[in-house]
Amino acid sequence: MRKLFIALIVLAVAAPPALAQERTPYSQAELDQMLAPVALYPDALLSQVLMASTYPLEVVEAARWSRARPGLQGDDAVRAAGDRDWDPSVKSLLAFPKLLARMDEQLDWTKRLGDAFLEQEPHVMETIQQLRRRARAAGQLAPDERLHVADDGGSIVIEPANPQVVYVPYYDPLIVYGSWWWPAYPPVVWAPWHGYVVYRPGVWWGAGVNISAGFFFGSVAWSQRHVTVVRVSPYYVRRPVVRRDAVVQQRPVVVGRWQHDPNHRRGVVYRSPELQRRFVPAAPARAPRAAPLPRAQPPAERREQRPEIRRDERRDERRGHAMPPAFRASPPVTAETRPRAQPKPGAQQPHQEVRPQFRAQPRERGGERMPPRERGGNRAQPRERGGERDGGWMRHADRTGRRG
Repeated sequence: MRKLFIALIVLAVAAPPALAQERTPYSQAELDQMLAPVALYPDALLSQVLMASTYPLEVVEAARWSRARPGLQGDDAVRAAGDRDWDPSVKSLLAFPKLLARMDEQLDWTKRLGDAFLEQEPHVMETIQQLRRRARAAGQLAPDERLHVADDGGSIVIEPANPQVVYVPYYDPLIVYGSWWWPAYPPVVWAPWHGYVVYRPGVWWGAGVNISAGFFFGSVAWSQRHVTVVRVSPYYVRRPVVRRDAVVQQRPVVVGRWQHDPNHRRGVVYRSPELQRRFVPAAPARAPRAAPLPRAQPPAERREQRPEIRRDERRDERRGHAMPPAFRASPPVTAETRPRAQPKPGAQQPHQEVRPQFRAQPRERGGERMPPRERGGNRAQPRERGGERDGGWMRHADRTGRRG
């Protein structure tokens, strides 16, 4: 678990942000640097190493699985991992546990190799041919009992001498290619694997790995400068994978030019935005939400009756019984809504007392009409008497009939 956690951190640091600026392709010096340790591999093995490097997270998982089963290699290792949903190229490397472990240890190199292969496949194929020409010119690439080296239309082809026994060479790039020509970009170099012996200066060989006929499904079409699928092995057939309660239909392996499957990328960000747009389609735009429909307002009479109905329901609950809904929904009976009894024909109508309506009348005094007192007034209007102003005491005199 710790190893996988460290791998995720390395991939997160190496991955550019989704909105990064356009990156320039790898230079020739960078391609020579990263392809130097694998350019002299047999073509079939080299093609599947390039395929698997585009799925760095699955390489980490497969390396962990292989370390937990030491001694398991060849066809037995691939068949034992038949229930895993890794890409067939990653599964095929289980047959070579030492090589798979090295790709896991050099994870940054593995990811850069895969990004270069996806973005600059023809340039990568041409760089491999240039490195092979340099090795042959230095006397380090020649056929022997392990490998066949031949020319095919101007391209150098490397194949196993025995199709059912594969030898994975280890060589020192600083020796087999002659003096290195990029001082600022030294080649990727790692230590020889345990059990390897020196064959000649700069070249080590280990024990061969037994495989069945038709084990490799990949090769290189050097004339077209791309990797191709030449056959489909039965235990490389991709089956639907269930992930998080969803069935993922994987892209089938078909004969022809190899196609990258972004489902096996497992979320690892591509190096350039162009690759990101190419393999990760944008999410469909969401349709604008429709405006919500206005709610129908209840009638004013129903809104007014709701408090009365609720009070009746609570009163019925306190009494220990509930009235039928028809009665509870009835409006309360008031004086305005109570029906009035109709008089019988010919019956004597009851006497109704008619109360006179009081209305303030203007008062007369000394032949002069006085205006009625205004409502709300608390002081009597002053009156003139004998040249003097008579104040509020006149109100008391009028009520008692005598003056103060």
